[in-house]
Amino acid sequence: MWQRSVCVGLLALALGYLCLLGPDLPHSALRHLSSSLLGTLRRARSLEDRMVAAWQAAIVRPARPWARVAVGVNTCVDVVLSGVKLLEALGLEPGDGKNHAVLKSRQDLKEAFAHFMEKGAAAERFFSDAESFHHIAQTASEHPGAQLYVGGNAALIGQKLATNPELKVLLCGPVGPKLHDLLDDNVVVPPESMQERDEFHLILEYQAGEEWGQVRAPNANRFIFSHDLSNGALNMLEVFVSSLDEFQPDLVVLSGLHMMEGQSKEMRQRRLMEAVASISDIPTDIPIHLELASMTDQDFMSNIMHQQVFPLVNSIGLNEQELLFLTQSASGPHASLASWSGVPDVGVVSDILFWILKEHGKTAERASDLTRIHFHTLAYHILVTVDGHWGNQVAAVAAGARAAGTQACATETIDTNKVFLKAPLEFVTSQIESPSKISLNPDEPVVHWHRDGISFHFTPVLVCKDPVRTVGLGDAISAEGLLYSELH
Repeated sequence: MWQRSVCVGLLALALGYLCLLGPDLPHSALRHLSSSLLGTLRRARSLEDRMVAAWQAAIVRPARPWARVAVGVNTCVDVVLSGVKLLEALGLEPGDGKNHAVLKSRQDLKEAFAHFMEKGAAAERFFSDAESFHHIAQTASEHPGAQLYVGGNAALIGQKLATNPELKVLLCGPVGPKLHDLLDDNVVVPPESMQERDEFHLILEYQAGEEWGQVRAPNANRFIFSHDLSNGALNMLEVFVSSLDEFQPDLVVLSGLHMMEGQSKEMRQRRLMEAVASISDIPTDIPIHLELASMTDQDFMSNIMHQQVFPLVNSIGLNEQELLFLTQSASGPHASLASWSGVPDVGVVSDILFWILKEHGKTAERASDLTRIHFHTLAYHILVTVDGHWGNQVAAVAAGARAAGTQACATETIDTNKVFLKAPLEFVTSQIESPSKISLNPDEPVVHWHRDGISFHFTPVLVCKDPVRTVGLGDAISAEGLLYSELH
């Protein structure tokens, strides 16, 4: 770092000396030398510095920003602490990892945590034993290192949006007294969604390189589990939809469908049909964004896609685990891929995103409103839109990436000493069709390409070296991307 500073200082001195000599030099020579030295100075800055400067220039407010946003319906209180320390406090010994779709015991918890910690992947599971869960939750909340936060995708998105003082935010979900105290004053909660007890979710975090027995985490992430019955049954969905008449939002953000996985198959199927009916009651002139989250039941994911949920929404937000699970559930492109290895391949991700909009998105022949997908992974983001429906997407994807860097490091602005570039500097835009090869320019970090009436906006993420908190990062990213988006 000090070598770069010395280099920049010497070049600056040289440029100043050049200006003093200016009267004795030909104008063309002066202009050429100044341009050359300025270019060298610009390149002497780190890739991270150059990207941050380019983002700042690109992030502009939309011409018609949202004024009122309604968010629902999964809310809770997050109990955040070290996963390894909680398992040790519970007297659980390290062992082999194993995936479990539903956690039925402490043994299942230990195995599932080890499985995802070894992969460095985020996951969320339902804990079916109420008594055992409440004991674990009490141990977690009383742990000296535990912290309590606003939780649930809807509440996190609402809380993030509420930091904009010009925006009015309605939040509907199971809101208990502790959660209500934690919410921003700018968040309006309908009286019908208040309840006597809070829903608690346990967030087990781990750091990059952290070890537990033979397991070593390749990067920082978290494992979430709960015994959440209110959110699991989407109890507040009808209350949410009925509250829209009075609130009159410009935008609706919906999340929590994944919470139904803890229900029986029959209950889940019935509730999903009721959810579709409720969502259909939202006026068609109000755009809807659906935020997905970790799921394990492929039949349920397929039902969400095919039972008219996707066609009812205008926008979707999801990460790499959810994207791969989605294509596996519907036998889409690259469905044979069992898991990602390292940074998800941009061409593979692009193929799946393209397929979603082609199969389920808005066309002249298909009665669907889906025109936008915001994909986020640790190293990069991609915003994909059907041409002619969304504006200001360069600013939106850049704002989402900036939010990832600031929230993970808990800084107001991106501190380039605390982040690093993890995205590939070169990639191809497809692994199926004849691809374009793209080389990343840090001075123009938002890359744009087209594919059969669909636009892609890609930008890297500056990854936090020592993240303070990973929970809610995807929700903050989607919220920020929506804040800067404009629907034509």
